[in-house]
Amino acid sequence: MSTKTIQGKLWSIAPQYWSKHFEPWFLPMYRKVLEQLELSNDKLLLDAGCGSGLFSYMAIQAGAQVVGVDAAPGLLEVAKQRNPQNNFLEEDLEALPFVEDTFHVVTGFNSLQYAGDFEKALLEAKRVLKPGGKLVIAIWDKPGFSDATTVLKAIGTLLPPPPPGTPGPFALSEDGKIENTLKRNGLNLEFKTTVNCPFLYANLSDGIKSFMGTGPAAAAMDNNSKKTVEDIIAKALQPYQLPDDLYFLQNQFLVFIAGK
Repeated sequence: MSTKTIQGKLWSIAPQYWSKHFEPWFLPMYRKVLEQLELSNDKLLLDAGCGSGLFSYMAIQAGAQVVGVDAAPGLLEVAKQRNPQNNFLEEDLEALPFVEDTFHVVTGFNSLQYAGDFEKALLEAKRVLKPGGKLVIAIWDKPGFSDATTVLKAIGTLLPPPPPGTPGPFALSEDGKIENTLKRNGLNLEFKTTVNCPFLYANLSDGIKSFMGTGPAAAAMDNNSKKTVEDIIAKALQPYQLPDDLYFLQNQFLVFIAGK
């Protein structure tokens, strides 16, 4: 079974949980990228791994023409509901269905690390970029910089050990991995920054729903009951509880913008 098929199925288990309880915490990262891109109505943007379409919506509001692709049909349904006048396609990041030199901008928010072959996905993004176009890659920083790591690791205890090189949230986070891969493939790094994306839940139920919308939680339910997965998430969230049943997690992300 292909990486696209596996990941598409996992991320379609609870798309509403993802769109409502997890993705909104990425808004600081989305806004930082929009500040750098200066989009306008003559710019065509590919949102590669668009998920539930929140960044696509923001890019459209900024004036860009947007096409979104994702492997998860469940998330794509949400993206289409949010952006009914735009094209959202179920496609593989390693085999994009576009001719070369099509887009002014390609964005990959927490998506390229889930490609079966990151370098192949990167080359596909480069291929469909126009000369002078911009490629955005946004990923989790190293695990030690994010409290959400604790919860994701807890979920991971319910999963069999992954084979080496298995895609995952921190697959590209090690120092220099993105920079070296960009350079090796003829892309020029023009901008890099870290962005803090705190997660604040009004109650434990919202925190559990947030992580139940992720691919790792969906994978854990292949061999465990839903309640087992929910219970381990609840336990992992306890160190982050504040008064009035609030839960606060500090998280850090990396943003790279490269030119073709």
